[in-house]
Amino acid sequence: MQKNGFTLVEVLVALGLFVAIATGVAQLTAAATRAMRSAREQTMAVMLAAGKMDQLRALQWSYEPSLPGDPLVERSDLGTNVGDSSLGGGGTGLRASPPGSLAANVPPCVDYLDDRGRWVGDGSPPPAGAVFVRRWSIRPLAAAPGRSLLIQVLVTTIRDEGVRAGPWLARSGTEALLTTVRTRTLE
Repeated sequence: MQKNGFTLVEVLVALGLFVAIATGVAQLTAAATRAMRSAREQTMAVMLAAGKMDQLRALQWSYEPSLPGDPLVERSDLGTNVGDSSLGGGGTGLRASPPGSLAANVPPCVDYLDDRGRWVGDGSPPPAGAVFVRRWSIRPLAAAPGRSLLIQVLVTTIRDEGVRAGPWLARSGTEALLTTVRTRTLE
């Protein structure tokens, strides 16, 4: 005898398969969304760190030409406010940073940016609307303290800062740390 239709058992099995597949697809979609958010934050962190590194590397750190036999005259930007988006005066320029400026929000070596990378403030604590915290450290290089600087820029998210139990010691996956050495050159 031939049936025209489905039995209740067949419908329940099909419904169970549909629910299992839909649950798997939902979990896969959630994982892909988290991965895309993390990748976007990592990319933005690298771009923001590179931008601050470019600002710091653009400050004057050179020797002024002099007459033959005369000592070289050092020219250093020690007054630009690199913690403010306007880069005006009244700052520390390329002076050595306070200790711990990469591990904690130590003014004047910290600023905050929104989700699009726009500057929203500096100092401590983070202002409203801040998504990223950007810190930098400038230290004389031990091998040539008057001639070379070690410059580091760290960018991470405010969210990761809130989760972290202590100072920055290891990567969480959404931050960027750039390091360079700047050596005086003859202008």
